[in-house]
Amino acid sequence: MKTLSENRAFGGMQGVYSHVSSACRCNMTFGLFLPAEAERAPVPVLWYLSGLTCTHENAMIKAGAQKWAAEAGVALVFPDTSPRGEGVADDPAYDLGQGAGFYVNATEAPWAPHFRMWDYVTDELPRVLFNAFPVAEDRQSITGHSMGGHGALTVAMSFPGRFRSASAFAPIAHPTASDWGRKQFAAYLGPDEAKWAAHDATLLMRRRGFDGPTLIDQGTQDANLDLLKPEALAEAMVARRQNGAFRMQKGYDHSYFFVASFMEEHMGFHAQALYD
Repeated sequence: MKTLSENRAFGGMQGVYSHVSSACRCNMTFGLFLPAEAERAPVPVLWYLSGLTCTHENAMIKAGAQKWAAEAGVALVFPDTSPRGEGVADDPAYDLGQGAGFYVNATEAPWAPHFRMWDYVTDELPRVLFNAFPVAEDRQSITGHSMGGHGALTVAMSFPGRFRSASAFAPIAHPTASDWGRKQFAAYLGPDEAKWAAHDATLLMRRRGFDGPTLIDQGTQDANLDLLKPEALAEAMVARRQNGAFRMQKGYDHSYFFVASFMEEHMGFHAQALYD
């Protein structure tokens, strides 16, 4: 692992690191914020999964999460959204290929050799993190925005007992019924739609739900509402009687202005679960 940068922030340290990924078969980069408490003992950790076109850097710079993480004594992990580099398949469209890994393990050409983001964020990067940094494996929570909200919810529901809380900002809530999902799942996973269900938050919520509290925020002025399909996830949460809240925030869009506006509340929500 290489240290690319380390900057003091809010009494803690914001670092950026790279390592050779066996899952993605390329170099991967991630950001990690450690609060001051990490100098004395392992601290709880919140995973933040980013959306389409993002790298590890977008949320790290734009979400305004470090201040609240420092106050709560919680580490923040910012993984990249896809494999990158020479020899890694790509597509001219912004919503497929590099920057658009959709947190799945691709099985189809040309994506299969590198696009194994499910294994990366659920297995490989956690092992790297817990082996190298003072973060507590038994105190994890997860959140994300848009494509990353999709990833956060599907990961949380697929690993019962791992995460104490889950939240999302404007998640792609029902990708098997949306062009933000059907296009990518067909490319990465092939035409058998039965294989797609494991990566659809609405279907997972209907089938099993999440074994902890959830918080979903969605802007009413989001230009992507027809692609995100928040109503499907909200209905599934009600039918499941899921412990949590689904909030429609009047006037907000899909941008990081929206994410930053509610980051403090999400940090407080996760800190309560992580320190309970």
